[in-house]
Amino acid sequence: MIRVGLVGTWHVHFNGYADSIKNNPNCVITALWDNDVISGKENALRYSCDFEEDYDKFLAREDVDAVLVCTSTDLHKEVIIKAANAGKHVFTEKVLCFNEKDALEVKEAVNKNGVKFCISFPWRSKPDFIWVKEAVDSGLIGEVNYCRMRNAHNGASSDWLPQTFYDKNTCGGGAMMDLGAHSMYVLNWLMGEPLNASSAFTNVKVSSVEDNAVTIITYKNGAIGVSETAFVAENNPFELELVGSKGTILAGGFLNKTCYNVGSGWVFPCLPAGKPSPIEYWVDGIINGSEIPYGIDDAVALSKIMEMAYSNII
Repeated sequence: MIRVGLVGTWHVHFNGYADSIKNNPNCVITALWDNDVISGKENALRYSCDFEEDYDKFLAREDVDAVLVCTSTDLHKEVIIKAANAGKHVFTEKVLCFNEKDALEVKEAVNKNGVKFCISFPWRSKPDFIWVKEAVDSGLIGEVNYCRMRNAHNGASSDWLPQTFYDKNTCGGGAMMDLGAHSMYVLNWLMGEPLNASSAFTNVKVSSVEDNAVTIITYKNGAIGVSETAFVAENNPFELELVGSKGTILAGGFLNKTCYNVGSGWVFPCLPAGKPSPIEYWVDGIINGSEIPYGIDDAVALSKIMEMAYSNII
């Protein structure tokens, strides 16, 4: 039985993650720490666990084997390094850190202490994305020279995102740093290491951080990647487009279908089953020592491309 401590309740997905741990037969929630004492105590009651106001005391507890990190992003480096140094396995919401340097310091602590680490990259477990990855790796459409992913919602324009998501100091950015992270880690997965990036960020409803954003990425082989996101998009389904030397793959769109064309018309393939969720991979990795596909190197790569995106804004 893995005894899990909850670290922070800030993120909008906190309850979803905590419920996943609560409902996992191999886990039990034993304690919760939060720099927001009111929220921390309320959620400790909700999950029937102890509330620890002191983080060092929280990490010193013998009934905490692993931690689920849902603090604001600016706290990730400190809380994760301390957790790793205390020998606690780590699951964290994305992104890991605002820049590559800090992310590498987290990596050093994770590797030095031999703890199991997982970052939440749920789109890589989806059937359509699994099929796309396999198709690209098999050379179905030849060498990919263009990849565009759009992932957007109306969180700002319909006013359902918490105001805390517009605090640049704690978030590091707006739409691209949060929602755009999904497009960024998918692009890293499909396209490989980026060479350069530049971004167009604008403010439609929110003045403190970007709520409408596009990042253009170049790669060593001449390919271009495009990450599009927004907090002000109405009725705008996700889209993935890949163009290669032999054909094109499309996924999502208003039909929410995956298809490809290599010269003989559009084909709608049978999609594979989805893979385990990131939390399921993490739990299995702790119990059985199995590989966790969304590991520390993937987390560092996401921080690296985010730093590039925010370093060159037009």
